[in-house]
Amino acid sequence: MHRPAPRASQSLWQATTTVAQFPPLDQDLTADVCIVGGGIAGLTTAYLLADAGARVVVLERVQVGAGETGRTTAHLSNALDHLYHEVEQDVGADGIRLAAASHGAAVDLIEGISGREGIACDFERVNGYLFAPPDGDVTVLDRELAAARRAGLDGVVLAPRAPLAKFDTGPCLVFPRQGQCHPLKYLNGLARAIVTRGGRIYGGTQVTRVSGGSTGRVATSAGRGVTARSIVVATNSPIHDNLQVHLKQSPYRTYAIAAKVTRADVPPGLYWDTADPFHYVRLGTGRTSDERYLVVGGEDHRAGERDDGEKRFDALEEWARERFPVGTVAFRWSGQVMESADGVGLIGRDRLDAANVYFSTGDSGQGMTHGTIAAMLIRDLIMGRDSPWTRLYDPTRFPIATSEFFEDGREVLWHYAEWFTGGDVDTFDAIEREDGAVMRQGPIKIAAYRNADGSLSQCSAICPHMGCIVQWNSTEQTWNCPCHGSQFDRHGNVTNGPARHSLSPVTTPRR
Repeated sequence: MHRPAPRASQSLWQATTTVAQFPPLDQDLTADVCIVGGGIAGLTTAYLLADAGARVVVLERVQVGAGETGRTTAHLSNALDHLYHEVEQDVGADGIRLAAASHGAAVDLIEGISGREGIACDFERVNGYLFAPPDGDVTVLDRELAAARRAGLDGVVLAPRAPLAKFDTGPCLVFPRQGQCHPLKYLNGLARAIVTRGGRIYGGTQVTRVSGGSTGRVATSAGRGVTARSIVVATNSPIHDNLQVHLKQSPYRTYAIAAKVTRADVPPGLYWDTADPFHYVRLGTGRTSDERYLVVGGEDHRAGERDDGEKRFDALEEWARERFPVGTVAFRWSGQVMESADGVGLIGRDRLDAANVYFSTGDSGQGMTHGTIAAMLIRDLIMGRDSPWTRLYDPTRFPIATSEFFEDGREVLWHYAEWFTGGDVDTFDAIEREDGAVMRQGPIKIAAYRNADGSLSQCSAICPHMGCIVQWNSTEQTWNCPCHGSQFDRHGNVTNGPARHSLSPVTTPRR
C-alpha cells in the first residue's frame, strides 16, 4: 500500500509571527511600478522605489511572506553557498569581488532599514564559520580562503576551530560581520514602511499574465489588473513568459528543524559545513528575542526526485544531536530554492522580455541577500542609474564553464521520459487516505489524492508550464514539478510558479 508520510509543520518564523494581512485587488489601478510577489525581493524593491518617490503596487498570491521567504533560515552572509573558488571558475576574479561586495551591501541594507524604520526583527551581527566534515577535504578551506581574499574579503581568517563547546569543528574559516534576523518580523516592518510611503499592497491576488511594453499590464484571476510603466516579477521562479531562464537554474528542496535552546548553549553565529549535502546552523528567535532556537538546515535534493522527507528530518536531527545540545525539536519544515548553474542570481532584464519587465530568480539558498541585491539593482535599472552589479547578475548570461549547466539539462530531459513510464501505483485502491500518487490510466497520467473522507481528487499529472510529470510530496502534501519547480496543492491548485495555472481536471471514473 502507498502510505502517507508524517507532514512538516510551519516554519519557526511562521509559527511565531502574526503576518500583516492585506485585502485582494478589487479595482483596476495605475502605478509607476507593479511588483508581483510579497517576499523579500518584492517588498524590498517596493520599499526602495517608494522611498524614491515612485507609486508602487505589490500583488501577492497569498499574504506577505507566505512563500519561500517564510521558509528561509535567513542567513545574512557574504559567504557564498557555492563557495568563492567554485563560482570564480564562471565569473572570474572581478565577478567574485562584485559578488562579495553586493552580498555585503545587502546585509548592510537590511541592518540600515531595520534601524531607520524601527523594525524589531532581532537583527544581530555575528561571525560565520565554515568547516569541513570529519572525513572531508580540509584543503578546501585553503582554496576558499585564497578565493575570499581575491574577492576582497580581507577580514576572513583561518582559525583552529569554531567557538563551540561540545563540537570540535577542526580548522574553520571565520567570516566576520555576518548577520541574522527574524525574516517575517522584518517583512512586516517593510510592509508598514511601504504603506507609510504611499505604496499599496494586495494579498489574495493571483496574477495570471504579465505584459510589458509601452503600456505594461499585470492581469489577475479576478479580472482586475494594474497598468504600470515598469513591472517587477519577484516570485522566486518567474511566472511570465520567458522560457530560456529556466534552462539556467534547477529547483531544490531543502529541510530545516528548530529546537529550543538557551543563548548560553550555543554562541551566536552562522555555522556551515562543506559536506554534500551540506548543513547550515544558526540561532533563531521566536515571539520574543529571549526565546531562542537552534535552527539546522540541509539535506537538499532536487525537487520532485525524492519523497523521503521524514528520513531527511531525522538525518538533520541526528546530525545536530551529535554536535549541539539539542532538546525536543519544536518545528520542522522544508522549502524550495532555485539553484542557478553558477551559484549567482539571475537579476535584471532579459532580451526575450519587454524592456520594462524585470525579474529576480536563482537565489541558490541565499534568498535574503540575493533578494535584497535584486531590489537595489532593479531600483537602479528602473531609475536609469548605473550599477556595477548589472553584468554579474545579467540573466542573459550562459554559465558554460560549469558542468552543472549541462548536467541539469540532462536531468530535465530524463524527466520528460516519465511520459512513457508507469505510475507510482497500479490502482486507485492502493492510495491511502490523505496521500497522493501518480497513476497511469491508458495514455494519460493522473495525479490522484485520497481525501480524509475516502473520496478521490483527480487531475492531470502534466505540469501546465512546460509539460513535465509532477511528483507527490507527502511531507508538504503538494504536487511538485521536478523540471522547473512549479508546485500545486493536493487538489491541483497552483501554489508556486513558474506555472500560472492549476493542473487540469480529468474525467475518469472516481473511486
